[in-house]
Amino acid sequence: MKRAVLVLMLLCVSAAAHAASLTGRQAYVTTPSATCGGYPKLPIETLKGVCAGLVVGPTSRVFSQRTLRLPRNLLFLPNGEILVVDLGAWVAGKGSVWRLVARPGQAPQLIRLLSGLDFPHTLAIGPDGRLYLSEMSRIVRFDPAATVPGDTVETVVTGLPDNRLHDDRHPLSSFIFDVDGALLVDVGAKSDQCPPDPNNPGAPCAEIQGEHPSAAVWRFAYLGAGRWAQTPTTFSHGLRNSLALTRHPSGTILQGENSIDVDDPDFPTDAINALKASADYGWPYCVQAASPAPAWSGHNPLDCAGPKRTPPVLLLPPHGAPLSMLYYQGAMFPELAGRLLVSLHGYRATGSRIVAYDVDSAGIPTSAKGARYAVYGRGGKPPSERRFRAGPAAHGLILTPGWDTVAGQRPAGAPVGLAVAPDGALWVAEDRNGAIVRFARNDAAR
Repeated sequence: MKRAVLVLMLLCVSAAAHAASLTGRQAYVTTPSATCGGYPKLPIETLKGVCAGLVVGPTSRVFSQRTLRLPRNLLFLPNGEILVVDLGAWVAGKGSVWRLVARPGQAPQLIRLLSGLDFPHTLAIGPDGRLYLSEMSRIVRFDPAATVPGDTVETVVTGLPDNRLHDDRHPLSSFIFDVDGALLVDVGAKSDQCPPDPNNPGAPCAEIQGEHPSAAVWRFAYLGAGRWAQTPTTFSHGLRNSLALTRHPSGTILQGENSIDVDDPDFPTDAINALKASADYGWPYCVQAASPAPAWSGHNPLDCAGPKRTPPVLLLPPHGAPLSMLYYQGAMFPELAGRLLVSLHGYRATGSRIVAYDVDSAGIPTSAKGARYAVYGRGGKPPSERRFRAGPAAHGLILTPGWDTVAGQRPAGAPVGLAVAPDGALWVAEDRNGAIVRFARNDAAR
């Protein structure tokens, strides 16, 4: 009983600290005369010829007074409408889906379509042309054009783990549709490193055992006519957190791996994996290209350099936290055509940025010798670069080289969902700052 009370007190303290940090968070500073495509121009350092415009931003630093609390993802519908997924809070039942009406030079309008959702995250158009949404333990579809969209919600897939924040490290679900219409769904690891049992250190991690392991991508076969099998198979496993999923026109499926949390700022790297059926990507035993995870050193049941472990195709900056990826196909930025865009959400000096990577004809990121990654300076120091220690890596083209905290100007960027508008502009959902940002050509600024 005493232990339960203590746990509850700790959770309350954690929630209060999170709310306090949001309340005191620095806001963006804009100048009325400076615009980017008709939107207030943000003091974010970007590639030459690119600017950032604030489409939606909190009018108050008080978290409870935000309209969009924690926007995570965006979707442009074929009719031009914009939908926004708002996590709401790190508490079940607080999520929403909004319709965003945004026009340059005008105040944005937000119309709530759904509310009371449990940790919503991904929106996508299915093979039947209907709209699908992931919650913590299920995937649903609904009609955003209905008079009461909430009345059209129907469950498509259920039985996903009913994760709970603080009990499980990764409560969110993400998904994509494969070329055959199958649903590929992220099931994050329950823990960070699944450390070995001290009483039986040679025993394998229990989280990845069984017919339906966590730290995996599950596959629900498409049955046609908007129906999916209700019993999944394991598509790929050994994946700690697969919120970032995308599919190339060739059929290649990429996953952005958020690696384990340790104090070392340079270890381990995050990664991009090319997912294949039945492949094992190493969690919790392996990190980076072929390194054993520290918790399993000395009694690792998997050879991290051996044939049973599929290595990543590209290393990402350590602790960068990739949360969204897409292949850019738009008219506004021809220099980005076909490249893989990745949002790095991490709060450390390697996060808070969007990076573009070159890919081959199959959509696999290409690497280069001597690749480096950028690190924001601290205490007013300029940014620096560090070399990747080993493995396939690339510097990448950083679209936002200056999105760290600058007192009196901007907070650190917190990019999650990426979406390309019909005109080719890149739209970004920023959860910690409660903002929707549009990146466009400078010559489009007026």
